[in-house]
Amino acid sequence: MEPWSEYSRFIVALFAMLTPFAAIPIFLGLTEGRTDAERNRTAASAALTVFSVLAGSAFLGNAVLAVVGTSLDSFRVGGGIVLLLIALSMLNATVSAVKQTPTEADEAASRHAIGVVPLGLPLLAGPGSISAVIIETQRGSGWEHTAIIVGSITLVCLFIWLSLRLAVPIGRMMGRTGLNIMNRLFGLLLAAVAVEIISTGLRNLFPGWTT
Repeated sequence: MEPWSEYSRFIVALFAMLTPFAAIPIFLGLTEGRTDAERNRTAASAALTVFSVLAGSAFLGNAVLAVVGTSLDSFRVGGGIVLLLIALSMLNATVSAVKQTPTEADEAASRHAIGVVPLGLPLLAGPGSISAVIIETQRGSGWEHTAIIVGSITLVCLFIWLSLRLAVPIGRMMGRTGLNIMNRLFGLLLAAVAVEIISTGLRNLFPGWTT
């Protein structure tokens, strides 16, 4: 197991990456005209999709790295760059093209299972969060470590579910400006985490740089 401070940082990073504040305007737009019950089912579907994808990444992280044939530190640098790109788009209050392209956004309007695609995947659970889970899983060993990782994912997914269920009052109360401000704050946190992940990977790949 890792120190609890590392798990706390992981939870904060997941909150920053999966913050639904960026997804709330899209959620409201895609569910416009639907009943409260339909919106609640969509919110539950999105949260369950995020949990399934990220929990699966935690258990299959070793297999992914083995198949790709890359080291953990190389994955740290690559995943950190992805996180940094997402953070920069959040600071601009936009949806990163890493998560969703304009073509995918247009196609989403015609989908029925929008809780799965595009809300759950890739808008919320995208390459950045998947990379973060795999990196964090590889930092420790044992069933306790894996259980804490899955528990952290569960906690964040419950927050996503609750936020999307309350999307209408949250959107009405905060407005687009308020949502953008929250998005930028989480983007700043995510940028700091991304730089730390990249620097750790670079130090391990090139130990001579630190001497």
